[in-house]
Amino acid sequence: MIAYHESGHAIVGHALPNADPVHKVSIISRGRALGWTLALPVEDKFLVTRSEMIDELAMLLGGRVAEELWFLDPTTGASNDIEKATQLARKMVCEYGMSDRLGSLVLGTKQENVFLGRDFGHQQDYSEQVAFEIDKEMRRLIDEAHVEAEQVLTTYRDVADNLVAGHVNPNGSRFRDEAGVARADGSAAD
Repeated sequence: MIAYHESGHAIVGHALPNADPVHKVSIISRGRALGWTLALPVEDKFLVTRSEMIDELAMLLGGRVAEELWFLDPTTGASNDIEKATQLARKMVCEYGMSDRLGSLVLGTKQENVFLGRDFGHQQDYSEQVAFEIDKEMRRLIDEAHVEAEQVLTTYRDVADNLVAGHVNPNGSRFRDEAGVARADGSAAD
């Protein structure tokens, strides 16, 4: 199951045009992680585009979607992926102004008083209606990323089976050639 989960991340990451390239995949447990997929940018980045974040959301959900497609019964293994995807969606909507529905606004103020036992926090400075809209927008981003990951994994289902069977090495630059995974926009990826 871990192999399919990680292959889901790797295949979605390889297929999406704005995702950072996958450099390494492991199904060997390390600490609390049962497996991991490492995607790194080609060069240092100081800014991240909306389309890169949307592809990152899909890649984060690739493991959960693989579990759903192959086993029809997802596990708790994707909990950290879901947490990261939720945090990214919230930041896109509340901090980066990347919501078509809510516009270019910063919603909520950060509490950065890290003295006297206080921790970083977030103060809601918007109405319940806006909170409802934030939740809807986050849900939309997550749902769209889930659908995108599902489309990629359905298209490349045989590639995941070959990865898990050990016929294809997910690490290194030959993955796309060996597995036949192409970017969604048809371009070659690094």
